[in-house]
Amino acid sequence: MNRKDFFRSSLAASACAGCFLLPVTSLLANESIPEDDEKYSQLLQEKEFIQNWLSDLVSTIETELDEPTKVKLLAGCGRGCFNRFKFKSDIAERGKGSVDKLLEAYKSNFEVWKEGNTVHIRYGEVSQGCYCPAAKFRPAKPNDLHCECTRATHQAIFETALGRPIDVKILESVRRGNKTCHFLATV
Repeated sequence: MNRKDFFRSSLAASACAGCFLLPVTSLLANESIPEDDEKYSQLLQEKEFIQNWLSDLVSTIETELDEPTKVKLLAGCGRGCFNRFKFKSDIAERGKGSVDKLLEAYKSNFEVWKEGNTVHIRYGEVSQGCYCPAAKFRPAKPNDLHCECTRATHQAIFETALGRPIDVKILESVRRGNKTCHFLATV
């Protein structure tokens, strides 16, 4: 992979991390952007700024806030992700009113199974890494706070589909040192 392709894919992956970069992906799809182009250079600087700003924000959250507040903040991001990405709300819509229908809807994107009154959501037996562009450029940690965002996304899917509060727990997470991401919803 050459440098231009690397930066193009890095910028596209970072678009979710900062809404500011959403218009960038269409620019980067244009093959005629030379590496020394001024706008391209500016986009790289903005990408780096946003990555650093997000790292500073997460570090501050981790060091300055109590655990319940940290979880609330990241859960808010997870609910935002649910609202922003249609495939997530589509899962909830297709599973509306029924755990069995919800499991079927989940199967289009995730590995899922029911065990008693719990539902397992797993990103495969082994995951390639964290899928979230907002976390991609920050080092993982043993009790990574970012995983609360994904937990809340799954909670929003379940609660929207079933119309009631649902508890979702993190069982495994790539960012926390496991081989996959695995969540457990009590239904």
